[in-house]
Amino acid sequence: MTVDKFRAAMQELPLVAILRGLKPQEAPAIGDVLVEAGFRLIEVPLNSSQPLDSIAALRKRFPDAVIGAGTVLTAAEARDVASAGGELIVAPNFDREVVEETVRLGMLSLPGILTPTEAFAALKAGAHGLKLFPAEIASPAVVKALLAVLPKGTSLIPVGGVGAHNMAAWRAAGAAGFGLGSSLYKPGDDAATVRAKAAAILSAWRR
Repeated sequence: MTVDKFRAAMQELPLVAILRGLKPQEAPAIGDVLVEAGFRLIEVPLNSSQPLDSIAALRKRFPDAVIGAGTVLTAAEARDVASAGGELIVAPNFDREVVEETVRLGMLSLPGILTPTEAFAALKAGAHGLKLFPAEIASPAVVKALLAVLPKGTSLIPVGGVGAHNMAAWRAAGAAGFGLGSSLYKPGDDAATVRAKAAAILSAWRR
């Protein structure tokens, strides 16, 4: 069911909102703005303040969205996210134990990769998609080259330095979607600021 939910969210709007630095008391208002805008994939990195509390609050408020954690580095952290109600585990790297534990727990796994070796190893371990990170040191040409050899239908999601200004080239190369951090939310942003950023991003996406 979780995989189907993820696929449906990716079809609806394949943009992952990365809320690094979000505080639990801010989660409802920021979440409202994002969900109203159409976001269905929301990630709270574990190096935020009380991230598990934010994840639990978002999961309760938006049961139809896919809520999870980023910067998940250990299998124990994946278990913590599962206990908080999270459904999505995103990492900056590929760690086999993290991917395998995520899959065992019935959650979605999006590990970070940068090379074909990492990409194939992550998929073999059970990853449901791949986070191309950091995208700043890659290029749309890298996406095109990877997709030429990866299994058909692999979701490759660039993260890092992606925003309204450069989505088009990545999409043309075959990117399945994007992870959006500071271009969408920075610590301290209020709901009105996030609403404006989301509107600019969605306008670029729809173009």
